[in-house]
Amino acid sequence: MSKEKNILDEINEEDAYVILRKLISEDKNIKKRIEKIAIDHFSDVDNKDIAEQVFCELDCIDVHDLWDQSGSTRDGYVDPNERSWEMFEEQLEPFVDQMRKYLHLAMYPEAKQYCIGILKGLYSFEKNATTEFADWAEDAPKNYFEVVYDEWKEAHSIKEDIEEIDHLIKKELNDW
Repeated sequence: MSKEKNILDEINEEDAYVILRKLISEDKNIKKRIEKIAIDHFSDVDNKDIAEQVFCELDCIDVHDLWDQSGSTRDGYVDPNERSWEMFEEQLEPFVDQMRKYLHLAMYPEAKQYCIGILKGLYSFEKNATTEFADWAEDAPKNYFEVVYDEWKEAHSIKEDIEEIDHLIKKELNDW
């Protein structure tokens, strides 16, 4: 007895992208529907979820990975402090990229919520980290807090939003 195979189950991300682009180019109604779905998908931003994700990604950095990637190597010496900052940035970068995407799409409320989530996640990591790695990147959370906030502020000129985040920082993230 042969089972009927579902071709949709075999489509990978690259296949899906090619198929999607073809559908968009062939049918304007489908293009509008896909754009609406994309906007709905991107509009679902919860800064608490983002903060938890940022915290978890940073708190999951294994200090043994830092030690394996630093110190004396066959190519010279890799400073553990410098490598810890690089590892910290590597974990944070996808979140910052997503914030940039929202800014690029002029989805300013979503960008603001994403920025707040990143800032809260960095603050939480600074205050509540359980990983030994945090000792190696001890100034990184504060530094990247400023970097992320400044980048968002430069790309976002809505005065009320800036004031809202400034107020949030003073009220909830005020002991730095």
